[in-house]
Amino acid sequence: MENIVLASRSTYRSQILGKLPLTFTSCASSVDETPYPNELPRDLAVRLSITKAHAVAQQYPNHLIIGSDQVAACGDILLGKPGNRTNALQQLMVQSGKKASFYTGICVLDSRRGIFKTDLDVCHVYFKNLNEDQLNRYLDREQPYECAGSFKSEGFGIALFSKIEGEDPNALVGLPLIKLIELLNQFGVAIP
Repeated sequence: MENIVLASRSTYRSQILGKLPLTFTSCASSVDETPYPNELPRDLAVRLSITKAHAVAQQYPNHLIIGSDQVAACGDILLGKPGNRTNALQQLMVQSGKKASFYTGICVLDSRRGIFKTDLDVCHVYFKNLNEDQLNRYLDREQPYECAGSFKSEGFGIALFSKIEGEDPNALVGLPLIKLIELLNQFGVAIP
């Protein structure tokens, strides 16, 4: 079995990757996540997943490195991690009654050979029409200030949605396992 590194300290991504029969190390990857001018959310997600994988390659020169990044958008508005309650409420109010799209880029880098492969998962979340009182009750309960889009779909955030469209329920939380397994298979990691 290859030495595998998850280029992230995200507990959510680690928990998802832990569903697979793999031994892996997690390593933070400090990269500038600023979008390029006119960069589409899908392109940003893939670029950042590649950048994160490469950012830890020098520390792990003989490994398969998994980089992943998620970019959320509601129409033309990018939805980052809100950081605080005020920003979270604002983001949720923007999404009320609308569709938000979550683009999760995934990259597997063989740091020994310098070869990498990427993929992209797209998930659409349809929000109920919600008023400020409902959103405040949600924020009181979950405080999702470090989550893109200001909700936790794996928690009480599911109550905010009318439906979710996507191929992989793990992708919305931050790591598309279906696409990751396919990429790992291409590098000779047999799952299942």
